[in-house]
Amino acid sequence: MHRLPFFILFFGAMVQLCLPGSSQANLSEYIRKYRSTAVSSEALERLNHYNHLIDYFTSFSYFRPRYRVSADFIRALILAESGADPNAVSSKNAIGLGQIILTTGQMAARDLYGSSTHFRYVSKERLRDLSRDDLFDPATNILLTCYLIAKYNHMFDGRLDLVISAWNAGENTSSLAIGQHAPYLETKDLIGKVNGYYIFLLKQKGALRY
Repeated sequence: MHRLPFFILFFGAMVQLCLPGSSQANLSEYIRKYRSTAVSSEALERLNHYNHLIDYFTSFSYFRPRYRVSADFIRALILAESGADPNAVSSKNAIGLGQIILTTGQMAARDLYGSSTHFRYVSKERLRDLSRDDLFDPATNILLTCYLIAKYNHMFDGRLDLVISAWNAGENTSSLAIGQHAPYLETKDLIGKVNGYYIFLLKQKGALRY
């Protein structure tokens, strides 16, 4: 029987993930739903405007030396969350390209403000006093997205289901403490969508064939 491929990102390296039976069955319909997904040319064109920012902010090792988040994973997340629309606002008031909640963004911004790293495109002053309007700025939103995904990669050993659960439902979600993805339909759908978009982008580059 052919098994549905489910890929994770471990600090930039792609590996196939074999989940425990119950977890795999729980997610299989969402992986299958987006298995052959494609990204519209319009969405790719919008995304192209931000490729230089994605490439720049994924060049940093935020938590471990030499370990970086994949730029294509960030692209997949942005496509899944906002369709690469920097002005997107969700019903839960998540904002911008990565759909970041203000309180989460402010926490990440404070961490980055306190670091010794200085970034192009985003000033230390903006990180010190991050406002809601700042999340509409593509550079700021992408920096915070890259930092948070790097953080969750570090916390959860790069398992896509747990990384996206932390991103979507919060890093303190109780199920994460026992190595299980968040049980919410929205989270499971996002896991499948990001996985599908990530595979699409890798195929476009010829980096993945199966």
